[in-house]
Amino acid sequence: QVQLVESGGGLVQAGGSLRLSCIGSGRTFSSYAMGWFRQAPGKEREFVAAVSQSALRKAYADSVKGRFTISRDKSKNSVYLQMVSLKPEDTAVYYCAADLGNTLVEKYDPNIVDYWGQGTQVTVSE
Repeated sequence: QVQLVESGGGLVQAGGSLRLSCIGSGRTFSSYAMGWFRQAPGKEREFVAAVSQSALRKAYADSVKGRFTISRDKSKNSVYLQMVSLKPEDTAVYYCAADLGNTLVEKYDPNIVDYWGQGTQVTVSE
């Protein structure tokens, strides 16, 4: 069993930056690929970024490439999402995700996620 708790969301002006954190519990946390998804009002949950179990592979949605960076620190059971040059269209609830199958960096599919965090709101104003 893995529990995920996100933090770091908030209100920021366009062009600003935020760093999301996700802390996981459970001895097997390091065995999971980790990722971030987001969901805006009235829209489906969409893939943002993922990092493999080894941290050697990373993947990003085209909409965030060059602006967002995912990283993980196994010693702290944590995964991070550094977001810069934020745009109003980045406004959403951001969810941390854990995938035991370690395929999240290839499949980008929320249906393969084994565990979700509760979400953290990111709001980017004009």
